[in-house]
Amino acid sequence: MRLATLLMYDGNPRTAADQVVALEKAGLDSVWVAEAYGFDSPTLMGYLAAKTETVKIGSGILNIYSRTPGALLQTAAGLDNVSGGRAILGLGVSGPQVIEGFHGVPYSKPMARTQEVVEIIRSGLKREPLSADGVFHLPLTKEDGAVTGLGKPLKLLTKPERDTIPIWIAALGPKNVEQTAEIADGWIPHLFHPERAHLVWGDALAAGNAKRQEGLAPLQVMAGGMVAIGEGPETKALLDFARPIFALYVGGMGAKGKNFYNDVARAYGYEKEAEEIQDLYLSGKKKEAEALIPTEWLEAANLVGPEPYVKERIAAFQEAGVTDLNITPVSDDPAATVAQVKEWVS
Repeated sequence: MRLATLLMYDGNPRTAADQVVALEKAGLDSVWVAEAYGFDSPTLMGYLAAKTETVKIGSGILNIYSRTPGALLQTAAGLDNVSGGRAILGLGVSGPQVIEGFHGVPYSKPMARTQEVVEIIRSGLKREPLSADGVFHLPLTKEDGAVTGLGKPLKLLTKPERDTIPIWIAALGPKNVEQTAEIADGWIPHLFHPERAHLVWGDALAAGNAKRQEGLAPLQVMAGGMVAIGEGPETKALLDFARPIFALYVGGMGAKGKNFYNDVARAYGYEKEAEEIQDLYLSGKKKEAEALIPTEWLEAANLVGPEPYVKERIAAFQEAGVTDLNITPVSDDPAATVAQVKEWVS
């Protein structure tokens, strides 16, 4: 297994990015930069490229609505150049509240859009003229809404560092996961429960892998959680730090009936808790919602406890097909934690 981490920052991403240098030396394989509706991801990724030497740098994730396929192509190629071939393009559909509320773009045809974006980027990296006639129309004609009708097929002006860049997709719904297993280099699930993941996505992954595009290597999977290694109840108590994140996603990341993370919680078997958590969270009772996150789920999705237990959790993630263990060290010395886990997964 490889080791990954999300760039975690509270107010000052530069400071967090500087800390990645120590994690890189400790054995970290990849760092991923979220965007949502905070700071843009590419700016921080470029900063990381300048500060690091070997760690791979991924977007975790760029949504496929707020940037055109051409802009996503430019970002991927630019980052790959400044990082010396270390870029990973993480993509996803995000959700209606962000796409329509923050970006003002209709949240339509997510799967068709994903398919075309991936195809256009892969074609563009090979410096083929951008062409599409589906969700996207390239070049845009007057029949499709062009003002001048002067558009023509254009290829990337500059030569990319590589003509292929790994494309990973964050997906949760069964059809989206099936598509990911068919067309993507990697899959990024969230709030991953290793022992129950097959109940939610097993059939979708099997169906997608059966149709996997020729030439693609086996699907890579990144999942994980907090890591804290230690004895006693004080270590286990650290799991409570994960409660606000779980409650935010299960309870507040989407409206009623339009929350993909709530759907996952239900599919894991937490139907009653998922409904109560959402009701509480949306009514402003966040602490009460956090208290209802099943401790069993927190323990399964994170790696918190004595050394033998953490090793058991690593094995569980590996058994569930995870190739890239995404860890968030909770310790006074995160680099030492990364080095220790790296020794166990190597």
